[in-house]
Formats: sequence, structure tokens, C-alpha cells
Amino acid sequence: MHTALLLEMAAEALADRPAMGLATAPVSYAELWARARAAAAELARRPAGNVVFIGLNSTAVPLTIFASGLLGRPFAPLNYRLPDEDLRRLLARTAPAVAVVDDDMLSRVEGVPGVEIIPCSRFEAAALADAGREHELPEVEPDIAVLLFTSGTTGEPKAAVLRHRHLASYVISTVEFADAEEGEAALVSVPPYHIAGVSAVLTGVYGGRRIVHLPAFTPEAWVEAAVTEKITHAMVVPTMLGRVLDVLEARGESLPHLHSLSYGGGRMPPNVIERALNRLPHVNFVNAYGLTETSSTISVLRPDDHRAARTSDDPAVRRRLGSVGRPLPGLELEIRGPAGEPVPLGESGEVWVRGEQISGEYLGRKLIRDDGWFPTKDSGWLDEAGYLFIEGRLDDVIVRGGENISPGEVEDALRAHPSVADVAVLGVPDDEWGERVAAVVVSRTPDNSDELKAWVRGRLRSTKVPADILFRAELPYNETGKLLRRVLKEQIVSAKDHEDAAAS
Repeated sequence: MHTALLLEMAAEALADRPAMGLATAPVSYAELWARARAAAAELARRPAGNVVFIGLNSTAVPLTIFASGLLGRPFAPLNYRLPDEDLRRLLARTAPAVAVVDDDMLSRVEGVPGVEIIPCSRFEAAALADAGREHELPEVEPDIAVLLFTSGTTGEPKAAVLRHRHLASYVISTVEFADAEEGEAALVSVPPYHIAGVSAVLTGVYGGRRIVHLPAFTPEAWVEAAVTEKITHAMVVPTMLGRVLDVLEARGESLPHLHSLSYGGGRMPPNVIERALNRLPHVNFVNAYGLTETSSTISVLRPDDHRAARTSDDPAVRRRLGSVGRPLPGLELEIRGPAGEPVPLGESGEVWVRGEQISGEYLGRKLIRDDGWFPTKDSGWLDEAGYLFIEGRLDDVIVRGGENISPGEVEDALRAHPSVADVAVLGVPDDEWGERVAAVVVSRTPDNSDELKAWVRGRLRSTKVPADILFRAELPYNETGKLLRRVLKEQIVSAKDHEDAAAS
């Protein structure tokens, strides 16, 4: 199924309903469909290849997604926050390509061989001017819908391949067509080069909501948009939610129009979701876990799960507030050991998943197996009711003397201490144990490492107590809220090498 068909269906069924833009000047579904066809005609006049997008969130994002889809050309949004040299190198890898670029970013990417640049303002103006005309578009057999590049923290970014069938399968299996009520609006604040930014457009259109793009996230702007635009649905990453709550608590606001708030893209600290449930008791919270290679969400902790976990006297049920829920219908999920063998319930291993929406592919490299199973490289375990608990990336698991230690478990123990504002736990090289547990803490009080070690010792086994606790003013996150553990590890190891060299 073609992703552009999602918009065509919405345009036929909900022609006059607002599809995107501010409430004061919305674009209807019929108009968005007409503009997407005009934009596709504009792209068709240019050399074939990828359709790159470089820019902030705006109405140009859905326009470019659907225009490229109509032509059967891959949509490739790039991370505009990259240094110019890295951005240009990544753009060169997409050639041959046409790149729709925000006007104030043109100077950063002009002159890349094999790439034709269209200023975003010109692209949108052409689509608007030609929306009233009939456009004969070429017949295509759509294949690759989206190319999403990884953050590249451990080398050159890889291009994840999402085909039309993967994305359409995800949307159709998770959203009821045109089920949104009049007046519903979804706020998109994650960047367009993130899978959540792409899936938000597709699911919002298929559901029939008005999509409101926040150009760039700040908690103040997010709250202002949620209030002004009467936002009913939104998605945030954990760091975003914590900052939004700070603003809401300072202002004494509760966002009465907000109906559903999903979160994902990283591990949610228990104290943050507890704060959110207290501040916004009328909101339905959904924890969505997925990967770029799985076309977004593969398991969800639903609103009823949140409420049950919060109010239950059963420790096993309460613990599920820290889970990512259960797999979506139509997906199979298993926890497997190092040799690919299924492990018993409650035992940690690698998360494997299989289903129609699973891509498991990079350009030039397939990770999905011949039988359809995809190893996610995430560590996790299932409880007896099938709730999935994610412990982190397999590479992040600390191996101390042959014992596997989950950084998240130690982080949760430290976050429960009133002085800890933020924390990251990781393994660093150790001559005796192979790795030792280290914690980097953003603290509200002066150095209290001995107190924090005692705190963890009172809650976890002694082997999980951090041998080293370092203090920082803040932790490094990327623009989508992902903690950059490798950056921290490199800093700690480098500092230790420097100390050893100075001592010798």
C-alpha cells in the first residue's frame, strides 16, 4: 500500500476538515491533497532521485512526505543540527537528489554535487499556486518510502530503509481510519528526521486530526502551542516531558484540552511519569516503544495500564509503570539469549520482533532474518503477563565479573534520592572486574557520593553499587532526548587516562 493513499482516503472522506496548520488559518484535507499533487508535479520536473528535506518542523514536512510518495521517490529528511561539514557530506550521499531546504539554511548546503536545491518558500508557494490545476503524475510502483539516517555517534550515519508497505502496515494496524472527532489536534514537536516525526504525520492524517508543527522544541513554546491551539494529542520524549512539567508546575496549568500524551524514544524516569500523572490526571498516557527499523512503535503501555499500575497493591503490577507494555496486535516478540534461543519469562536477553511493519534494513545491509525475525539489539525481559521491560542497548549493559548489570536499574535507585536531578550509569574498564559501575550525577547538593553509594547499597546488591560517582552540571543528550552514553564514557575514560598519566 502507498503512503500517499492514506492522504487520498482522508481527502475523500474528510474533505473540509482541517488537516494542518494553525487554527486561525488551517489547510483542509482536500487542499492538502491538492497541494501535495501540485508539489509532486513540481518535483517531477526535476531529475529523479531522493527527495531530501532539511529544515525545521513546518507545513512543508507533510507536503514533502506525500509529494515524494506520489512520485515513488524516497523521502530523506536530514539532521540540520549537524555541523556544516557533516551535513554536506551526508547530503552528498543522497545524490542524485532534490533537496527542499529552509531558506535560512541554503548557504550551508549549496553546491553539493548531484543535488538540486529548492528553497522551502518557493516549494510551498508553487504547491499553493498550482493546487487548483489538474496534474498528470507518472504511474509508479512505490518501494522505498523513507530513508532515515542514524545519529552516527559511533561512525558514519547509516540509512535505515522504510518501505511503503512497512509504514502503511504500521499505520493501518494502529489507527482507526477517520476516528478523530471534530476539533482534535495533534502537536508534533519531534524533528522531521526522527521516525516519530514521520509517523506522527502519517497517523495524524489517517486518523483525521489537524496537525500542528512546532518549529523547534522549547518547553515554553510547547505549552503555549498546546494552550493556544487546544491540542488534544501529542508525543514527547522523556527529557521533553520533564521540562514541560517544570513549566506547567511553575504556571499552575493543567492543559484541559489535552486528551492523550504518548512518550517514548528513551527510558522514562519513574519520578517523571509520576509527576505527569499527578499534574495531568485527566490525560491518557501511552508509553510507546519502537525503533526506526521497526517503523516506529512495536509495544505500548496503554492508559488503563498506567492507572492499574499506579493504584495496585500488587508489586508486580505496580512495577509495570516502568515497562513499555505489551506488543501491538499482529506482532510477535520474543526474548532470546546470545545464541538466538528463547529464554524463560523474567530472564533478560535480546528483544526480537517479527511482523509486517518490520523493516530491519539499512541501505546495502539487511539485519532482518530470512524467517522475518529482527534482533533489535535492545536488552529486556517479559513478565508473566507479557509486559516488556527494556533495560537498554545490549552494548550499554555493564558486565562486571561475568554479571550483567542493567544501567537503568541503578539509575532508578539513584533517581529516588532527593538530591539527584539527573543521572547516567555506565560501565568503564576495570583491571580486576573487566568493567565497574560508574555514575554521572546532576546533583541538587554538593558532592555526596558516599551518601549516594549507601543509598544504592540499601536497595540493590553490593555489586551494583557505583564504584565511581562523578558530578556534572548537566548530561549530554541529542536533540531527540537520547542520552549520549558513549560520549560520557569517552569523557570518563579520557579523564582517568589523564589522571594515570599525571600520577606516573
